[in-house]
Order: sequence, then structure tokens, then C-alpha cells
Amino acid sequence: MKIIMKVGLTITLCFYLLVLSKLILFKYLIIPDIISHFTFSYDGYFWNRHNFIPFKTITYYLFLANDINFNIRVENLTGNIIGFVPFGFILPLLSSKFHSIKEVTVATFSLSLTFELLQLIFRFGSFDIDDLILNTLGGMIGYIPIKLVNIYIHRGGQQKSVMD
Repeated sequence: MKIIMKVGLTITLCFYLLVLSKLILFKYLIIPDIISHFTFSYDGYFWNRHNFIPFKTITYYLFLANDINFNIRVENLTGNIIGFVPFGFILPLLSSKFHSIKEVTVATFSLSLTFELLQLIFRFGSFDIDDLILNTLGGMIGYIPIKLVNIYIHRGGQQKSVMD
């Protein structure tokens, strides 16, 4: 039964990563547009579209963006968090290497950084340090239910862990 669960979780993780890649990297692109992004020719304007200052976009959306629809601001902020919640949830169930918040946080940050760097290098979108922050927070939030269930199981006197 354990092997079936691991296979199911692995398939789920792969499908999740494909969907996440589509949503993050290719949300506005069709195949010919994707191919054209591999030219590596960048002009000065390209580098000005990115955010390398922590909390700049978050602050803008929360307090300064009166000209942008409230729903768009909320969707952008919460979307970055919600998009990475499944990663923080699936990872500790799939591997014993990810049984602590620190390990899940580092893994989520690394995945998010990979997506942001791909956007930067291949011009699939814009690099935003705030996306790294929000995505990592999402992975941490996804880990919380797993940890709480594990604590509940251990307090109940059972030796088995949900993460095993």
C-alpha cells in the first residue's frame, strides 16, 4: 500500500509541477512565442521590468495601487501564495528528507527561485523578488496541516507518522 501511495504522490507532484510551469512560465505564450524567447537578445528596457527590491510589489499592491482593481491585486498576492501550498503539502508526504519546516522552506524557495530565474533568463515574464517571498510562504503554509496531523498522531500515543 505504501508503494502505491508513493507512486500516486509522485504522479501528483509531476502533474502539479507541469500545471505550475504553465501558469508561471507560459501563461501568456503560445509555442512560436516560446521558441522566440530563446534568442538571448536583451535590451535595456527588459531589465527595467523586474523587481529586485524585497516587499516593493507587495507594498505597492497592498497600499499604493489605487489605480489597479482590488480583485487583481488580491489575486496576484494570494495566487503566488496558493500556487505553492500544494508543494509544501506533497513534499513531506513523498520524502522523509522534508520532515521539517526548514527543509520544506528551502525546497520551496529553490523551486520558486528556479521559476523566477527562468523568467528572467528566457523572458517568459518578469523576475520579482516578492514572488519568491510569497511562493515560499505558500510552501510553508502547505506544510502546516501535515505537521499538525503528525503532532496530533504522536500525542494520541500512536507511533506511526503521516509523513512516513
